[in-house]
Amino acid sequence: MRLSNGWCAGDRHALREGGTEVTVTKEQLHEAVLAHQDDLLKLCQQLIQIKNQSPIDDQEPAIKFVRDYLAEHGIESERIVADSGEDYPVVYARIGSDEGFRVVLNGHVDVVPVGKLDGWDFDPFGGEIRDGKMLGRGTSDMKCGLAVLLFSMAMLNESGAELKGDIRLHVVCDEEIAGTGTKWFCENGYADGADAVMIGEPTGHDTIEIGQKGILHLTFTAHGVPGHGSTGNYKGDNAINKLAKVIPFIDEITAVPGHYDESQARAVKNSRTVAERTIGTPGVGNVIDHCSTNVGIIQGGGKINQVPDFASCSVDVRLPYGCKHEEVVAAVDALIAKSGVEGVEASYNWIAEGNYTDDESKLVTSLKKNIEDVWNEECLPAYQWASSDAAHYRALGAPTIQFGPANNEGIHGYNEDVDVIDIVHSAEIYMMSLCDMLGVE
Repeated sequence: MRLSNGWCAGDRHALREGGTEVTVTKEQLHEAVLAHQDDLLKLCQQLIQIKNQSPIDDQEPAIKFVRDYLAEHGIESERIVADSGEDYPVVYARIGSDEGFRVVLNGHVDVVPVGKLDGWDFDPFGGEIRDGKMLGRGTSDMKCGLAVLLFSMAMLNESGAELKGDIRLHVVCDEEIAGTGTKWFCENGYADGADAVMIGEPTGHDTIEIGQKGILHLTFTAHGVPGHGSTGNYKGDNAINKLAKVIPFIDEITAVPGHYDESQARAVKNSRTVAERTIGTPGVGNVIDHCSTNVGIIQGGGKINQVPDFASCSVDVRLPYGCKHEEVVAAVDALIAKSGVEGVEASYNWIAEGNYTDDESKLVTSLKKNIEDVWNEECLPAYQWASSDAAHYRALGAPTIQFGPANNEGIHGYNEDVDVIDIVHSAEIYMMSLCDMLGVE
């Protein structure tokens, strides 16, 4: 990569004019991003053309590509076998100085399976650009977002910009199978002391993800008495029938609210707005500040000709910030009682709590300003209605956001794409925000 103002790949020193060192500026780096947007788009295409669906394909080609790209731009990296084993390694790299502001960039390189190829209108691994869009699996989730992170880090390293702090890169390849790569980074000291964490997950440019809901895996178990199926209407106690009478009341858990500080009022309002305009279903704003439920698995019975003595259902409950466990338990007890059924019990697996980053943090305010400057549109920092790896960084006390190029419609489905302008603008925004945080003026 040769930057338009004379910087070259591998130079790794400040630009000199007539033997005098010239300070690299934020404006110069912004201009360099625009001058080299073709390099960025090529990087996106190269990543998309790697077929590494989780858990179907080998992840090593993608891991090797990331490390080779970093090496080409003067950045040493490590391939580390973490908790997910040899098949799902992580990549770690670092640039900058030991003193100052500490930034972590996080992304995953794996993608979900494409499904039936005849469901696609184009090659999901082609990386074609057509009508202002880049096409293919991972364009939104999140190979283009990862490309932005890699591109930004490479350009900063080659520019010779004096970073008042460091950038640590965390790349995982098991995110789409709920792996442990990011958790491993956090548990093993690679995020210690981070002042800001930027995750390139898809959001689009109208919002920054600054908070997420917690997770409860709730199980209802019904117990019955077995008997012969031929007399099931007269003898035995059918556990499936019991459970079927409880399930219609499970949605009553959605009345359980979150509890927020006054300082969070603006973010909660923004979050409801984003949910309503993104999802569009009437009343969906409540998904932000109340529990949500999804009955995802039902099991019961062993034979068609036997009255089942056991049945269960597993419910994915998402918990808003500040949600009190005792309020959830009370709601569950009440709905079982309301069903009028005996012999049904609930068990609780509390996975994670709701978490957030202050919308007045340096990370959020810098990113918001740069987004609005580039797009000339309002951006709303908001809480997400789902959950992700961001929770691991926030558990360490690190201000953490998610922001990346996205068209939501095709994510995890057919015909995934992303607008080219969204990719380029995201790179501009990341570069300017990194400059703000690392003292490049």
